[in-house]
Amino acid sequence: MAAPSRPPNVILILTDDQGFGDLRCHGNDKIRTPHLDRFARESVELSQFHSSPVCTPTRACLMTGRYNYRTRAIDTYLGRAMMDPEEVTVAEMFAAAGYRTGIFGKWHLGDNYPMRAMDQGFQEALVHLGGGLAQPAGNPAGNHYFDPMLQHNGKWEKHRGYCTDIFTSAALRFIESNRRRPFFAYLATNAPHTPLEIAERYIAPYRAAGLDDTTARIYGMVANLDENVGRVLDTVRELGLDRQTLLIFMTDNGPQQPRYNAGMRGLKGSVYEGGIRVPCFFRWKGRLLPRVMDQLTAHIDVLPTLLEACGIPKTGDAPLDGRSLWPLLNGNSADWPERTLYFQWHRGDQPRLYENSAARTQRYKLVNGKELYDLLSDPGERRDIAGEHPDMVARLRRSYEEWFRDVSSTRGYDPPRPVVGTPHENPMTLTRQDWRGPRAGWAADSLGYWEVEIANPGPYQITLRFEKAPAAGEAVFQAGTVNLKQAIEAGAESVTFSGVKLVPGKLRLEPWLAFGGKTIGVHYLDVAFF
Repeated sequence: MAAPSRPPNVILILTDDQGFGDLRCHGNDKIRTPHLDRFARESVELSQFHSSPVCTPTRACLMTGRYNYRTRAIDTYLGRAMMDPEEVTVAEMFAAAGYRTGIFGKWHLGDNYPMRAMDQGFQEALVHLGGGLAQPAGNPAGNHYFDPMLQHNGKWEKHRGYCTDIFTSAALRFIESNRRRPFFAYLATNAPHTPLEIAERYIAPYRAAGLDDTTARIYGMVANLDENVGRVLDTVRELGLDRQTLLIFMTDNGPQQPRYNAGMRGLKGSVYEGGIRVPCFFRWKGRLLPRVMDQLTAHIDVLPTLLEACGIPKTGDAPLDGRSLWPLLNGNSADWPERTLYFQWHRGDQPRLYENSAARTQRYKLVNGKELYDLLSDPGERRDIAGEHPDMVARLRRSYEEWFRDVSSTRGYDPPRPVVGTPHENPMTLTRQDWRGPRAGWAADSLGYWEVEIANPGPYQITLRFEKAPAAGEAVFQAGTVNLKQAIEAGAESVTFSGVKLVPGKLRLEPWLAFGGKTIGVHYLDVAFF
């Protein structure tokens, strides 16, 4: 077949917490997904495609083609969801090749310079912050899924409508405005992640069918997603771009809540198949022959696949962990060699050997270093056969331990630091998404600090923002040798320190409120450089 006259466009759609079973074409007779089912029929479906157990790790793997343990992005919050800015993303590689690049939705790899999507290769960025619209970073004014405040190229804007519709509309405007040049559009929805907010008209059919409220809401959110996928497919066709555009649909992990999941064991957060095996479709009209392929594949394969499909050279010296699927997608499955893939995640500042881990070959899977499953005869992972195959257990343990040592030695696991005091982001707002410390969290009485890099000595204006003070007390800000205090009255919601000089270099910013003998943290720390 003749090569395309110009490099192909790429549209990558990634949904949030949509499981393998949340599609009618995967055997779920309770859900209606006509547009996604059509997408699947017109695509090469990778039926054994895998993501990480949770959001951020999948996104780091997807953006870099490397295991997320190499990138510092190891968890979803408390500073563990920031990707090292030295990683070279797929957006940076496409931009360097002359593509117009855009992200619409969820980034979840760093909210502050130099780790934002707009710092990492995306020339157009309409995003929420943190892991979700209703979470601390993404919630500047009581955000929810309707009428949210979003960041557009670093500036807060109020939007009207439902979040998935907003992100899709922005992506479609981007596609139409760049129809005459190659583009890379990344549509990463926050749905159907909690909170389960969606218009009643989407929920009602599923309630009427007798489903519980939680499942009815999720399926309603998926129904809205499906409509928006249909809008993308229709727009690409109407613009005459069908044969110039590679479209990919995938999800970031398994479902968070129990529901139909095609007989697989486990949910989001688990390394059993129910937590990591997800839908994945590659569609290119006139170029890829629709069919289902069952070779073992994963998120780390997407970047090298896109580079080969679009004829774009890899940028940077860091080796990729993923393998290009382009030969496989074009039907050359005979040359697809055996491989072992690795998955791991837990809450914490660094991973621990074997904790919530899996080493997966095409046939066998070792879980937590001790359970062995034959996925050809037991796809539901019901029967542990470790005692029957000690040699396979030993082989997979050795390969997993070698992988664990390798990825752990790449950079270690200390989070990267936001860089304060530059024109790239001024003022900078630090949120509970990325604070640290033994009491750090999202509860009312949580307390934490931020590890940052100070680029300039100042002066700075430091503003602490918090819930209404329950009583008169004191606001404190410490940073190295700086120790500032100011009285606050009951009902106060902020306090500002002006003319603050900070020492350039690595520094810990520690604000808190004191009421008698009790200390609590702030919600936001605004740092303005003059």
